[in-house]
Formats: sequence, structure tokens, C-alpha cells
Amino acid sequence: MTESATAAPESGVRVSTLELFFDLVFVFTITQLTETLAEHITLATLGDVMLMLFVIWWMYSGYAWLTNAVAPNSSVRRTLLLAGMAGFLVMALAVPEAFGEYGWLFGVSYLVVNLVHSALFLQAGPAARKAMRQLAPLNILAALLVLTGGLLPEPYRHLCWIAAPLVQIAAGYVHDIEMHSILAGHFVERHGLVMIVAIGESIVAIGLGFRGVHLGGGAILVAVLGLCIAYYLWWIYFAGDNDRSEHVLAGTTDPRRRARLALDGWGYAHYVMLLGVVVLAVGIKKTVGHAFEPLHWGEAIALAGGVAIYQLGHAGFLLRLGIGGWRHRVVAALVVLATIPLGHVVAVAQLAAIPLIMAAAAIIEDLPGMRRSGSTAISDFGRTPGS
Repeated sequence: MTESATAAPESGVRVSTLELFFDLVFVFTITQLTETLAEHITLATLGDVMLMLFVIWWMYSGYAWLTNAVAPNSSVRRTLLLAGMAGFLVMALAVPEAFGEYGWLFGVSYLVVNLVHSALFLQAGPAARKAMRQLAPLNILAALLVLTGGLLPEPYRHLCWIAAPLVQIAAGYVHDIEMHSILAGHFVERHGLVMIVAIGESIVAIGLGFRGVHLGGGAILVAVLGLCIAYYLWWIYFAGDNDRSEHVLAGTTDPRRRARLALDGWGYAHYVMLLGVVVLAVGIKKTVGHAFEPLHWGEAIALAGGVAIYQLGHAGFLLRLGIGGWRHRVVAALVVLATIPLGHVVAVAQLAAIPLIMAAAAIIEDLPGMRRSGSTAISDFGRTPGS
């Protein structure tokens, strides 16, 4: 049996405060991406944000897998983790001009993050080291593509940026993924913590939009409704499905299937959810000071689209793990998208409709038998799709 076959209940390892500190630095990139998209709500900027978020999230996930296998419990490991945090911090600072003046700085910082990650993984067990001998060169190749893009003019810059995530996606399939150690309890907790911090950071980003805004009834209403939407983002993720997902991951004994579930569910699906948080934060920021005015189409689409993207990401997460409730997420996402014309009439109407829809979806989903409908029951935990 490889290291990755060990289930979470066999280990009492939980997320350390240093890992949470690392997450706080990472989430600063979410704030920066939000600010970047808020400056120019265009498809081109959205595409840039999606590219940046993907490569950033790929390496954050790499560090989550890393500390799942190598605890930061020595001075050398903690120092290296600090170097990785510094790389994420400088990357975040460079985000607004990652496709402009500071592309080189983003690329250098990203390369540092990759090199530190590879160095730390050398201290893992023999199986994980073997996997990293295959994965590290591909990660570094992706980092060099990002750096090269930062030094080249268009269209070569975007071509390099597009190539980087393609290399990373391929890397997830060509290396021996089953060699990684996946401790379910630590792994699920780590990703849950970064999600709650990201949702909280979106509230901070929205709050910053109130600087210089008169705190009248409209502004206060926007703040409260924005908080309600954030609450339902929390509810979607943490109202039982987080615990169910841990049981599924812990009960998957086949090493390759467990690692693939970890990559698909907590890697790709969480990327979509984080993108939703970014887009939603932009939409809410644009309603600050304009509660009783019509939104531009792009702003109204961001407001509803962010929630819909988040719900669809979570639906994919549930579907991949064989957990009930994904159909409710898809239906709720479609209904939320139907509020876009409301925002084009008056911002506060759309902002109020979205949490009402999410509340109704929550009530329906909590009805007896609804969560299990057509999906894996609690008694079936450990039997993943196709197992």
C-alpha cells in the first residue's frame, strides 16, 4: 500500500496556525484579482483574471498537498514556507500589472513559489518524492512560461500565459498521482479554511468600496444584502457537504482514485468557486453608492454571474464526489441568472432578489429526503463514482 492509501481517521493531523497564516497571504491575491476586474469589467479582463487565478490556485493547491505530506514542524521547513509566502505576496502586489509593466515581477515571484514548493517536497516520503521528480519539472516549466510571457510583447505574452495552465493540467495526468499522500481530514479542513477566508475577504473588498461613500439608507442596505449573499455562499459549502466530502475522500481506499478525487474536487471545482467569489465581489462593489440606480449590463451580469459560477462550481464538486444536492445548485444558479434584468432596472432589486432565491433554495434542500434524492446516501460513503 502506498502512502496515499492512509485514510484521515488514522491520523490526528490538523491544519496548523502557520498554514492558516499562509492562506491569509494567498487570499490577498483574491482581493487583488477582484480589484483588477472591478477596474475594467470586460471579457478581456475576465480572461486575464481567469488565467492568473488558475496558475495561482494551482500552486496554492500544490502547497496544500505539500503540507498534507510534509508538516511545517522544523525551522528549515518553516523558513522555506515563509519564502513561499513571500512569493505569493509579491505575486499579489504585481497582479494589477501582471499583463503589463510588472509581468516580469509576477513571473519571478511565481518561479520562486514553484522552486520552494519543489524543495520542500524533497523532504516528503519516498513515494511523494518519486511523484515530484515527475511533477516538479512540469511545474517549473509552467512558471518559466509565465515569466517568459511577462518579458514578451503581445500576442506572445498571452500565448505563454495560456500555455502555462495547459502544462499544469497535463501534469496532473502524466505523473504518478497515486504516489501522493492524502490525509482526508487535514486536506478537507485546509481547503475549507481557505474558502471561508476567501468569502470573508470578499466582504472586506466590498467594505473598501465604501470609502468616501455617504452611509445613507441605500449604502447600508447594500452592505447588509451583500453580507446575506456571503452568508449563503458559506451555507452552500459548509451546511453538511464539507463533512460529507471528507467521508467520501477518507473512504476511498484506492490510491489513484483518491488522488484523482482530490485533484478534481478540491482543485478544479474549487477554482470555479473562487472565480465566483471574485466576480460576485466585483458586482457588489459596483452597487455601492448606486443602490437605487440601474446597473450597466456588465455589472448586473457580474452580480448574478458570480453567485451562479460559485453554485455551478459546487455542483461539480458534489457531482464528482457522488454527493446529493448538485441538481439544486444548478437550478438555483439558473434562477439567479434570471435576476440580471432586475439589476439593469435598479441595483437594489437584483441585490435583494439573489439572497431570497438562495434562501428559498436552502429551505427546499433541507426538506426531508431532498438532499439524498438521486445521489449517494450517507451509508454509501466510501463508494465513489465508478468504484
